[in-house]
Amino acid sequence: MKILIVEDEELAVKKLKKTLSDVDDGAEVVGIADSINGTVEWLQNNPAPDLILMDIELSDGQSFEIFSRAEVRSAVVFTTSYDEYALKAFKVNSIDYLLKPIQKEDLASALKKYRQMKQLYKDDDTKPALSVDALVKELQQKLQPKEYRKRFLVKHGQKLVSIDVDEIAYFFSDGRLNFFKTDDNRKFVVDYTMDELEDMLDPQQFFRISRAFYVAVKSISQIHDYFGNRLLLQLKPAVDKEAIVSREKVSDFKRWMGK
Repeated sequence: MKILIVEDEELAVKKLKKTLSDVDDGAEVVGIADSINGTVEWLQNNPAPDLILMDIELSDGQSFEIFSRAEVRSAVVFTTSYDEYALKAFKVNSIDYLLKPIQKEDLASALKKYRQMKQLYKDDDTKPALSVDALVKELQQKLQPKEYRKRFLVKHGQKLVSIDVDEIAYFFSDGRLNFFKTDDNRKFVVDYTMDELEDMLDPQQFFRISRAFYVAVKSISQIHDYFGNRLLLQLKPAVDKEAIVSREKVSDFKRWMGK
């Protein structure tokens, strides 16, 4: 199996070559490119390898640009430091992804998958040719920075007012209604479920501590241990309900707070 490595970190290249030799005696690295330009030039001047191990982030941009500048006739396995959950949907057809630091068993699995896909397409002439175009477009869309909600239009007496998200301290449920409180202690009904809010708000700023509470990091003034391996938060402005971090969310909450 002839392999092209596209990676701009010299140490990462060395580790990847060593891991390849450990997991597959038949793997031969036929080229190394460290940039978009270098990869395009290599592809234009060399026979297509069987497989390309390609880092997403290169020194001169995202490697997706390679596909618009050169014909890629090889199967591709992306290597990336992106979060696993952001990319798990892209294990399709001939393309896989490996999270850095790359583990032997993951690389071995990707090479096995490549061989299986190659055999599948080889034995069935009715199947379309291997292509990365659709996946590259989907990856580009997925990895673009997500736009989060910037303001909410809410009812205030007989009027509608717009409240910036930056002014909101926390969201909470009370009975069948959901509310939010602002930093200056104003309270408004919000016409969204907590599940819907979870998709609207920047996870760097807001965390859902339980079914009933979604808090901004700025609103947390104190954190106390609570029975049942839970945490009790003291929020500002004060709230007349207990803001408790549920047991299953404690670990994630601590990471979110920077522990």
